[in-house]
Amino acid sequence: MKIAMVSEHASPLAPIGSVDSGGQNVHVSALARGLAARGHEVTVYTRRDGTELPEEVPFAPGVRVVQVPAGPPERIDKDAILPWIPDFGHWLRQRWMFQPPDVVHSHFWMSGLAALAAARDPGVPVVHTFHALGVVKRRHQGAGDPSPRERLKAEAVIARGVDRVIATCGDEVRELTGMGVPLRSLRVVPCGVDCTEFSPAGPVAPRPRGQRLLSIGRLVPRKGVDTLIEAMRLIPDAELIVAGGPRSHELDRDPEVARLRTIASKAGVAGRIRFIGQAAHENVPALMRSADLAVFVPWYEPFGMVALEAMACALPVVASAVGGQCETVVDRLTGILVPPRDPRSLATAVNTLLDDPGLRQAYGRAGAERARARYNWPRIAAETCAVYEEVVRARGRVPAGRKAS
Repeated sequence: MKIAMVSEHASPLAPIGSVDSGGQNVHVSALARGLAARGHEVTVYTRRDGTELPEEVPFAPGVRVVQVPAGPPERIDKDAILPWIPDFGHWLRQRWMFQPPDVVHSHFWMSGLAALAAARDPGVPVVHTFHALGVVKRRHQGAGDPSPRERLKAEAVIARGVDRVIATCGDEVRELTGMGVPLRSLRVVPCGVDCTEFSPAGPVAPRPRGQRLLSIGRLVPRKGVDTLIEAMRLIPDAELIVAGGPRSHELDRDPEVARLRTIASKAGVAGRIRFIGQAAHENVPALMRSADLAVFVPWYEPFGMVALEAMACALPVVASAVGGQCETVVDRLTGILVPPRDPRSLATAVNTLLDDPGLRQAYGRAGAERARARYNWPRIAAETCAVYEEVVRARGRVPAGRKAS
């Protein structure tokens, strides 16, 4: 099949770990590679946010990235992209009228708007993955939610307008059905993990003699790093590495880093916390292997890919019991689930694991086995392909270019 993936702000070409670059970028990149490995031709369309690269960039065998000229050719916050989405959709429509793909897979709500507008006249089926829902974000952030006010209505339109919605976990299915989306339109395919890159064996980053905790991800308030810092008062001796956010030389100018450092100073734990900034994706497995356990305690989390990556490295996980983390992390088997925003419960869980090397090893081994069995990218790509084939057949077409698995 000729597959068009639309990801307006999350480009496979972007460095992982900055404010608007995280799990969705990894997902789009890995899924595109996985689909191409099955013999399909994949084109990823993303908004041009710079002038240093050509319009079309070869990305991997069978995968190319096309940078769509919509809005200024510079990085802008994803919540400011909406005014340029009509231009994005118009550009795609003009291209697809003469060279239509077999199926379109849009990622995030603004991509869904552009994809629906572009695919209507060529009659191409559209599959959509939200990655995060505005109704959930609004519930948890309230007035602090920077999303455009049109988001909630637009997501309902997208969910009813596309051929299928791929939800990444059961929690998202519940949210979507609560929005009135019929179950027959929903399919569940989780995010995946590269089990060759993220594995127990491989290089290990330098580490101190004592115990090490690792928190890695985008540095935004909802990720709950402040909860972990407050819990450090009750976790004696361990070092905490906080990876993510701006590049290391820009840490001192970042407002979220400044806020977290202030919390650490007031808690009396600043000397045991090290902010290392944005970590190159290829260096993350070695960093994970250097830790005793990983801690991910966001207020809410649509899926939580980084917890899955830690599990694949046989690293036991302490995670907040929210969103997709309730499914990826099996409580008391691959890690421990705790309530969000609860430093005392978090400290108890962390200390339980730090005090028991045998338990850490058992949880780590079980986590790696679960990641390999359920979340490896070849399996996720195959499940996604099955959804594509379903919608293509429903339009009276025959899926082409499928490679036997």
